[in-house]
Amino acid sequence: MKVVVGITGASGAIYGYRLLEELSKAGCEVSIILSDMGKQILRTECRKNEGDLQALGTLFSNDDLTAPIASGSQLFDAAVISPCSMKTLASIANGITSNLLTRVADVALKERRKLILVTRETPLSLIHIRNMLRVTRAGAVVMPASPGFYHDPKSLGDLVDHIVGKVLDQLGIKNELYRRWGS
Repeated sequence: MKVVVGITGASGAIYGYRLLEELSKAGCEVSIILSDMGKQILRTECRKNEGDLQALGTLFSNDDLTAPIASGSQLFDAAVISPCSMKTLASIANGITSNLLTRVADVALKERRKLILVTRETPLSLIHIRNMLRVTRAGAVVMPASPGFYHDPKSLGDLVDHIVGKVLDQLGIKNELYRRWGS
């Protein structure tokens, strides 16, 4: 499976980093895009940098609109933006493709490929909710990073794995990152 993963400047870079680890472990071909703020949040929250990501996939500059993944002719199966900032959500909802991350999201929507947006903001304004509605109607899956507790989490890692496991479920990738309801 070919997956593009974007990490934006919303808090919660651990979701994107952990997803990259799991996609790599599953043998997926991964392309990675970091927004400028995504780089900073990744450093601040995870103590990771671009060099740490190179073992997990192919890294593309967010400014590189000539990257192969910017074209609908480049076949990738899905794109996941985790975490997805409200700025990125707004750009996608309004068809603004001013960087590689928003262009890839636009390509996923126009080519009817899976697009998963792991939003990370609270509380939500009406503008945020309307943008979520717009991208959902366009075909995206909006997945707020709000972990459940029915799996009896024991650590922060368990909470992160719950969300990452749900993303992997959406991608059709088997995982045992969290205990499923009733099991």
